[in-house]
Amino acid sequence: MDNPPVAIFGATGFIGRHLAARLAAEGIPVTGISRSRSILSEDVAEWQTPGALNLANHRAVVNLAGEPVDCLWTAEKMRAIEDSRAGGTRRLVDHFRELTPAERPGVLVNASGVGFYGDGADALLDETAPAGTDYLARVCIDWEAAAREAESLDVRVVLLRTGVVLGKGGAAYEKLRKLFNLGLGGKLGSGRQWMPWIHVDDEVAAILHAIRSPVVSGPVNLVAPRPERNADFTRKFAAALHRPAFLSVPGFALKFALGGFGEAMLGGQRAVPAALEHSGFQFRHPDLEGALADLIA
Repeated sequence: MDNPPVAIFGATGFIGRHLAARLAAEGIPVTGISRSRSILSEDVAEWQTPGALNLANHRAVVNLAGEPVDCLWTAEKMRAIEDSRAGGTRRLVDHFRELTPAERPGVLVNASGVGFYGDGADALLDETAPAGTDYLARVCIDWEAAAREAESLDVRVVLLRTGVVLGKGGAAYEKLRKLFNLGLGGKLGSGRQWMPWIHVDDEVAAILHAIRSPVVSGPVNLVAPRPERNADFTRKFAAALHRPAFLSVPGFALKFALGGFGEAMLGGQRAVPAALEHSGFQFRHPDLEGALADLIA
């Protein structure tokens, strides 16, 4: 094929929609795979469902699918989180096995998260840092292992250890913006935990970079080069909106309301994008003040 398509699992999600629009703008056909068609996009040339895949002759597959984790982790929810990540990725790789070597994609760009590292305290975490031991770390370990099974099929695998993605319409940015506009914004717990973040434009550009750059493989921290402590992140977000940030959420309240997820929010990762920068990627929004100014403008 002269212009093979890129397939996006989770094409109706926040990052998926932005990525589809960017690919379409560059003239690259997009195959969208989603369980829900509630948000149809004209940027997607063809829609498929996970149960009826036909990914032969795609240049790349980007797997962004995964059950949200920002909620109370009941036993049922945890099963859904695990199956939508490791389970869904295994099923995707099984589909690759059904294709001939010539039909398989050149690269699988698979989502993961900075939760891979667990609570890293103040340690500077590049992609060589060890995995954590908490629930999110174990989910990421299994998720990445499932994706790496594609390497035995001669498919290049890139693992996107993404931080908090900031962008208009995105859950993290919109929730924070509403809280601060109501004067309810504030630090979480002590506020000393690190918050790895990235502007959605850099997130999408980094995914495209991973698709196109054969030197990029394995884990890649999709985070801005200047992480912020939670207290500083809060202060700068409030200042950008010209709102106060004098409140704080006690750690025990987070744990009581959100259980394991609340406890995870009290930890953090001082993650840095060493692999991205080593491969020549350049950030449009390397610092939080500039990223917020762009979004709020």
